[in-house]
Amino acid sequence: MGKKVIKFMDTSFRDGFQSVFGTRVLTDDFLPALQATIDAGIMHLEAGGGARFQSQIFYCNESAFDMMDRFRAEVGPDADLQTLARGINVVALSQQPRDMIDLHAKMFKKHGMTTIRNFDALNDVRNLEYSGERIAHHGLNHQVVVTLMDLPPGCTGAHTAEFYLERLQQILDSNIPFHSICFKDASGTANPRKVYDTFKGARKMVPEDTILWFHTHDTAGIGISQNLAAIEGGTTGIDLSKSPVSGGTCQPDILSMMHVLKGTDFTLDLDYEKVLAAEESFEDAMKDYFFPPEAKMVSPTITLSPMPGGALTANTMMMRDTGTLHLYPQVIKEMSEVVRLGGFGSSVTPVSQFYFQQAYLNVTEGKWKKINPAYGNMVLGYFGRTPVPADPEIVKLASEQLGKPVFTENPLDILEPGIPKATKILEENNLTVNDENLFIIASCEQKGLDFLLGNGKINVRKKTDEDTAPAKPAAKATPAATVSAGPRSYSITVNNRIYDVTVAEGNGAVQATPVQAAAPAAEAPVTGGTEIEAPTPGNVVKIMVNVGDSVKKDQPLLVLEAMKMESEVKSPSDGKILAIHISAGDTVQASDSLFTLG
Repeated sequence: MGKKVIKFMDTSFRDGFQSVFGTRVLTDDFLPALQATIDAGIMHLEAGGGARFQSQIFYCNESAFDMMDRFRAEVGPDADLQTLARGINVVALSQQPRDMIDLHAKMFKKHGMTTIRNFDALNDVRNLEYSGERIAHHGLNHQVVVTLMDLPPGCTGAHTAEFYLERLQQILDSNIPFHSICFKDASGTANPRKVYDTFKGARKMVPEDTILWFHTHDTAGIGISQNLAAIEGGTTGIDLSKSPVSGGTCQPDILSMMHVLKGTDFTLDLDYEKVLAAEESFEDAMKDYFFPPEAKMVSPTITLSPMPGGALTANTMMMRDTGTLHLYPQVIKEMSEVVRLGGFGSSVTPVSQFYFQQAYLNVTEGKWKKINPAYGNMVLGYFGRTPVPADPEIVKLASEQLGKPVFTENPLDILEPGIPKATKILEENNLTVNDENLFIIASCEQKGLDFLLGNGKINVRKKTDEDTAPAKPAAKATPAATVSAGPRSYSITVNNRIYDVTVAEGNGAVQATPVQAAAPAAEAPVTGGTEIEAPTPGNVVKIMVNVGDSVKKDQPLLVLEAMKMESEVKSPSDGKILAIHISAGDTVQASDSLFTLG
């Protein structure tokens, strides 16, 4: 009897990019590696979606739709090209109304995609119903998802095999149309025995020919073990990646998985030499990119405070920009309590960002002194039902600080149609009103408009000649025997920005901090007024008011991009803008003063 062939999807060109580079990879750079991948017999590839859609526009100044078209043209008509969607968020920064959810599926079908993997971080089946129906309606394969993780120590009430199988039963009972079922562990923390029990139970609940899939990351160093548990439990397929975007925060490597399956009853049915050639081609294509050290590291503490690989590097990149990377270990540790009290939503976008932002505030502002608006809206129910009720005291704090009641209805029912709003924005800016532009405006907001107006910028972190140039000799060389074994410090330039880098003594830990520009001339002092502070670290995307403007309570004042998400900073009361302390493009830290309100 022959070995069972385990199917797999190559995630290198989407999740690999997200987990290492924060998704910032130019299309021209990776396309040469695609043909070698096809030549290796790999015909199922992740080609976009998730944060990759926005990043193509935000950081690469490229149309994500154009990228998908070029991807399809490169691999030919027979490849299965898959993307990622977040339920009622689809690929947007915020929840999307029904007309935009429909447009998402229509556009991704038009631009060459075959399958959409569709998840909800809260495992609220209501958030999968309409999106799944529209994916199937437009002729795409719908891969419906149950999201997994392990809870911090001492937590109970969800995220057991029984919990996942109960959510699977809800999906089966809902009559959501689907082509396959995926169990997705974005943080790579679900212990292998639970993975095995979940697949063993799921296989009994569905018809024999049902396609079951497993997705994980190797952030905690257990990705291969999880994959083996899923295979032995009855999965049809798994996700794998190729070097240099495999292992660490990414998926386990194809070659590693082939090696581990030796001597078992299972195989990937691939040619080692062809896969090796594909990996070498891909490594060459990525050789000029800056690799954050943490992207390739195994982090055992992630099992205690689940941080998904796809969000980890986006967060650490932001912390580099704000000079707060030294706080990262404290934030990860604080996430344990934030997860425990927040209702156990799975740590995957966007909930992982809610957790991280709240943990950051707890570290920098004091425990629970300030509720992050997104985290607050989650515990109040505005994104759907959390797996278990959030802690009552946290719910009370969120309600008081955000001035909002608990919400128990369907989130879709309170969203206004998106096409009329996006149409108005396009018309006001003399831009073509077509489906692609409508979706870009709805999903990418101000940065989408900037891109369509031709004001986008490329912000891709590559190495420069200065990274590899030999150091200038000192006036007098130090004999080798007397070289200090202490910390080593030097500077590198990444994307035209200078970073001071220190490699610590002993453990080799790397700390990179952006060199601050010279301080601008001091502003004229403003007397009186209330300071409006940044709620999180981030980049100022757009300032929406001018000095002297009269504003109303809750009026948006600026758009702040923080850890993969954009949010509005609103006025705390009626008043007049006395001073603006920042400019568009500035990087701010939590509690930096943004405006003075009189």
